[in-house]
Amino acid sequence: MTVDLTPYVKKLVLPGGFEPPRRLEFGDVVAHAISRDDVVADVLGINASLELIRETRGGRWPEGPVTEDENYVDLVWHECEFRDGKSFTFWLEGVGRGYIGCAYLYPLGVRAPLTVELARHDVDVSWWVTPEAFEAGYYQRVFRALEHWVVIDYPFTRPHYSNVRMPE
Repeated sequence: MTVDLTPYVKKLVLPGGFEPPRRLEFGDVVAHAISRDDVVADVLGINASLELIRETRGGRWPEGPVTEDENYVDLVWHECEFRDGKSFTFWLEGVGRGYIGCAYLYPLGVRAPLTVELARHDVDVSWWVTPEAFEAGYYQRVFRALEHWVVIDYPFTRPHYSNVRMPE
């Protein structure tokens, strides 16, 4: 018997009383919960990284350059999702470098259709960095930081890293 899970999303399961960290540090990578206050840097970073985002993270977003108004709506949505424990989006910073990209902890079934295999995981992890950060090796550094954060600072034990290009 085959089960079709594609119409479903597997919610993130967090222990009672768990307070999601809003700031994370690992090596020279710092993450903080993204907010509407980050709109200017985020728009600049996204628009400078369109091809690299598609090449590394994959997925349907972004379809093209974003405006501050469009991105403001997205950032408010990310704030609400974070507050409600439905997903966690982080603004990434390289120590001494400023904004370098974003990272996402999403429920399974949001970025790609849910399958039996994906349902074995407890969080979908993805990220992207700007071209300058990529050239400086931050794509790999962010991956290492995420490997730490999702199981040490967050209560996940079976992460699925969904980027189409995984670091070597």
